[in-house]
Amino acid sequence: MPLPDLKSADVAKARHALPWLRWCMYGIITAAIAYFLWICANNPNFEWGVVAQYFTYPSILVGIRKTLELTVISMFLGTVLGLVCALGKLSGSLFFNSLCNGYLWFFRSTPLLVQLLFWYNLAALFPQVYVPFMGTVPTNDVITPMTAAIIGLSLNEGAFMGEIIRAGLLSVDPNQKETAQAFGMSRSQIMFRILIPQAMRAIIPPTGNQVISMVKATAMVSIIAMDDLLYSVQAIYNNTFQIIPLLIVAVIWYLVMTSVLSVIQWGLERYFNKDRQKNEAAEAGRELKQMEAL
Repeated sequence: MPLPDLKSADVAKARHALPWLRWCMYGIITAAIAYFLWICANNPNFEWGVVAQYFTYPSILVGIRKTLELTVISMFLGTVLGLVCALGKLSGSLFFNSLCNGYLWFFRSTPLLVQLLFWYNLAALFPQVYVPFMGTVPTNDVITPMTAAIIGLSLNEGAFMGEIIRAGLLSVDPNQKETAQAFGMSRSQIMFRILIPQAMRAIIPPTGNQVISMVKATAMVSIIAMDDLLYSVQAIYNNTFQIIPLLIVAVIWYLVMTSVLSVIQWGLERYFNKDRQKNEAAEAGRELKQMEAL
């Protein structure tokens, strides 16, 4: 059997076989999603008028502000605790390593809801506490729903951020530390000028995920009467009995907040990967020149 003349074959006329099955699946899935959205939009039980009525209700806006405040404060304190914990585990000290491991073990092994309830009911164990410059005061005057929520969320978040930061620091080339030591830099200078800036590329993505998780985790503080977004929604539908439309309001606001945070995370990742992309482009250019020279 004669072989085809490959030299006379016109590559420009070559075409990929159309993936008919894949396009059919795309069409079916798109149609199913569109049908579901149409049903939701035309179902009177969703009460979209009520959703629009309460979407910018004053108490709900206050709840959103409290949710964002809790997220920012708890993430900041949790990140500081995580950094201290990561440095303690990397310090080489058996005492600090054991202390940090115990902290990670406890707060990662117990549910966040249980931790919040424990801090909120701390007065049952210690009716009074000593506060500097104030003396002995009733515990309930100190451990309010806001402080209980901040303490619980921060301590829980610090345990997860500790492992994220530690993994990011370990991702940096150890030769960087040795080179900095050869130039006579101190341990603190090496950590904050060499290791942490380079580790940010590995720390930012999981930290962004933790921030988004924190926004959703704040919904748990409604169990301790903290007037966050979910608690504000519950307070309204307990009086109006319009449960579904008000829960939809909460869902939409959570989607808005997490979407904005996702965009911020994307921007931070691009910023910290900028130098890396430049180095990769320069390396690719050098390799291309070497190939052309050969």
